[in-house]
Amino acid sequence: MIESVARMGMLIMRWIAGLVLAASGAGALAQEAPAQAAPYCAGLKQVAALASGRDRFAAIAGQPREGNFSDTSLSLPGWSDCSLYGTGMYTCDSHGIKSAEEAENAQARTADQILSCFAGTWLEIKDRSSPGYVVLHPARGTASITLGIDHNDNAEFVVRLTLFGRRN
Repeated sequence: MIESVARMGMLIMRWIAGLVLAASGAGALAQEAPAQAAPYCAGLKQVAALASGRDRFAAIAGQPREGNFSDTSLSLPGWSDCSLYGTGMYTCDSHGIKSAEEAENAQARTADQILSCFAGTWLEIKDRSSPGYVVLHPARGTASITLGIDHNDNAEFVVRLTLFGRRN
């Protein structure tokens, strides 16, 4: 009987310790905000699927622009100046950003959102990425996304998303 009471006391102490650890862990997790669901996720998945297809972006090609650019009928929500370059490259710019530091933060946030959007099927290629330039590839497939920091016509910083189908 004494052993049973001692054992029960020990189990209760472990249970209380587990609750304390869980509570402290929950507090730490609550401070780390998960990547928000990107409003452009569905469109980005569609563009990525087109990049790997035989006709690439022909289905979303619009009116010609200057040079080898053309409009697209599929712009990503929250992005600006989405267009196609040639037959194999889709590009969009973020809205203007005032500082380099804010642009770097937006770039990192965007990379996290894209990786979350593709739910573990894409990854960052660290040895091809650098400050101001992020390279993302699917675990399987031929599409690729780069996120670079550039300037727009108003001398503001932008994060430029470029998606293209790699040739094997």
